[in-house]
Amino acid sequence: MRAIPAIDLREGACVQLVGGSYAEERVRVKDPLEALARWRAHGFTSFHVVDLDAALGRGTNASVIARLVAAAPGLVFSVGGGVRDSERVATLIEGGASTVVVGTRAVEDLAWLEDVASRFPGRVLVAADVKGREVVTRGWTEGSGQDIAPVLAMFARLPLAGLLVTAVHKEGRMGGVDLALMREVVDASPHPVVASGGVTTLEDLRALDAAGVQGAVIGMALYTGRLDASAVAREFAE
Repeated sequence: MRAIPAIDLREGACVQLVGGSYAEERVRVKDPLEALARWRAHGFTSFHVVDLDAALGRGTNASVIARLVAAAPGLVFSVGGGVRDSERVATLIEGGASTVVVGTRAVEDLAWLEDVASRFPGRVLVAADVKGREVVTRGWTEGSGQDIAPVLAMFARLPLAGLLVTAVHKEGRMGGVDLALMREVVDASPHPVVASGGVTTLEDLRALDAAGVQGAVIGMALYTGRLDASAVAREFAE
């Protein structure tokens, strides 16, 4: 399993929020390139970049994303946040993103997802953001009314890069992961699973690894020093 530092973008800065709430920002790094350099120095080679402003329709950090990807050619970047049209998917891939994360439109418009996945096979990562068991959309602000199980079934036959499953109810709280949810997703989906939300300890990472998760996004615990970045990278950077 690979550990993947999160670089969440808000107003041009790298931030960490609790539960995705703009009112609960706990960490801010003014220059996201500084955050990227910090995690690269520890030995991480994969990064998860999210445009929070685009996800909520409050603006864009497209220029920052372009700078991040250009600064580290050869590394692995998954990029998402407000990606709701095929042109943006193409632009991100052409700009160097290894995979592009799509969430809201993927859940709401399966025909569009089928089209974009067929155009870019193995390059689209679908975000299934879950609060409790309900899939949520639009930057985690709206409930879809759908349980995670049938949503996973919708995606099963598509040529995706994988699924990014975020336990929103765990996000940023440093209280551990929703291991039962991640086990269920791994068992139900034919696609590789990347887990996010609540990673706090090396034991969390080891448990996700044992459950069959192929990647784990880490945010708050790294930025606050709760997790030893060097120790994580030694065990899970590759």
